[in-house]
Amino acid sequence: LTPSAATVAEIRRAVDIPLRVMLRLTDGFAAGDVDRLVRVAGRLREAGAEEFVLGFLGPDGGVDLAAVERVVDVLEGCPWTFHRAIDRAADRDTLRKQLDGTPGLDTYLTAGSADGVDHGLPVLLAETARRGEPGYEQHLLVGGGLRLGHVPALLNAGVDGCHIGGAARPEGWEAPVSAEAVARWRAALDAT
Repeated sequence: LTPSAATVAEIRRAVDIPLRVMLRLTDGFAAGDVDRLVRVAGRLREAGAEEFVLGFLGPDGGVDLAAVERVVDVLEGCPWTFHRAIDRAADRDTLRKQLDGTPGLDTYLTAGSADGVDHGLPVLLAETARRGEPGYEQHLLVGGGLRLGHVPALLNAGVDGCHIGGAARPEGWEAPVSAEAVARWRAALDAT
């Protein structure tokens, strides 16, 4: 969910690593929320945010291009990721082609399926094979039920971005990130 501008400013002061800030309102996204999201994105930019994560679908399951363009406009060319909304799109290929050339879009965060990587792995591998085609130039960041067992096939296909959440918190979301779990993932990525 979208952090406060104060949180972003505090993190920016504490670290100098890339930081992608989520643009997703805590109470959901509905028609008319674009103005509010544009204001929030502007405040986050003022707080030092330089990279973002966002993505909106319309009721028909297609990309809400008007909403994406309004938000991206305030980002002023900052790099951004279209998040897992792609996994619920009516047509992934159409979505990618509609977003092709959108300023700053450099990554898709996806599981290949709304049901997670177990179901979406064939889609991820097929999309990776299309790298370089219009709509497929962006980096693929795989996340959403990603398991260590998926890593070899993804790396062999050329995917080099893995996004883990729960896997880094084996004791639940309220527990801290496990250094041991992160080390297991790092070792798996380095071994392949």
